Order: sequence, then structure tokens, then C-alpha cells
Amino acid sequence: MQADTRTSILLLRIVVALAIVALAFALLVWWEPSGLYLWFKAIHVVAVIAWMAGMLYLPRLFVYHTAAEPGSVQSETFKVMERRLLKAIINPAMVATWALGLWLAWDGGWFQSPWFHAKLLLVVILSAIHGLFSRWVRDFAADRNTRSQRFYRMINEVPTLLMIGIVILVVVKPF
Repeated sequence: MQADTRTSILLLRIVVALAIVALAFALLVWWEPSGLYLWFKAIHVVAVIAWMAGMLYLPRLFVYHTAAEPGSVQSETFKVMERRLLKAIINPAMVATWALGLWLAWDGGWFQSPWFHAKLLLVVILSAIHGLFSRWVRDFAADRNTRSQRFYRMINEVPTLLMIGIVILVVVKPF
């Protein structure tokens, strides 16, 4: 019963937070100040930083979690850390990154630019990696991890490489 109450409270908080964000977004779009693009760009950059921080940290947690004995206090602590990181930081940051990024691309007229197509491809791949991370969080939560520390150390570099490519494309716009 206590879990149901906590779930209900969590869902209520999520609904209220989404309503506040939707209202704020609607007010900004309705108001449409001349600097809206720059404000959305700033928030987009913050969301990207939060997303990348989580995407770089979560695989490190996987490395350490792999070394913990399933069912141990340490393993259970990693499960909580991984779930909270994913649900409270990585997922909302990815949603904000995508929503604001698509709006910025539309408002800035970037959909016609070849560099943007390449960047979009890298962001789609990064989102797919995010999906894999989500699946691996569920695997660890169920004590079903089958991968080694070495695997997670190697996969930890993928978001970094994608981030480097994305930043170069956005800043340099090479084509």
C-alpha cells in the first residue's frame, strides 16, 4: 500500500511539473519576445550538458555495479543510483534537448543544412545509446547483467565520441 501511495504522489508531481512546463512554454510562445530564440538556445545547452553528464556517468556506475555481488548492499545501492540518475536527470534532459533542439532548428531554418542532417543522425544514435542504457538499468535492477566491466568501459566512450562530432558540426558547420 505504501508503494502505491508513493507512486501516486510521484505521478502527481510529474503531472504538475509537466503542466507548469507546458504553461511556461505556451506563455513564452504566445509572448514571443525577440530574444526567445536565445533563451531557448540557452536552455537547450543546459539540457544537453545535463544529458551528457548522465550519459557519461551511468556507464561508470555500470562498471562499478558489475563488480558488486548481486543482492549485496552495494549492488542495491547502485540500482537506486542508476534508476534515479536515469529517471530524474537523463530522461528529462533528453526530452528537453530534443524538444528545444527541434524548435531551434525549425526557427533557425537549419533543416535545409547538410551539417544539420549529419548532426541529427549523431543525435539519433546518441538517443539509441540512451535506450540501451535504459535497458541495461532494467537488467541490473533484475540482477540479469551479462556484460563485463570491460564492455561498459568501452561503451562509456561512445557518448563522448558522439558529443565531439555533434559539437564540431554545430560550431564549425563544415558543410
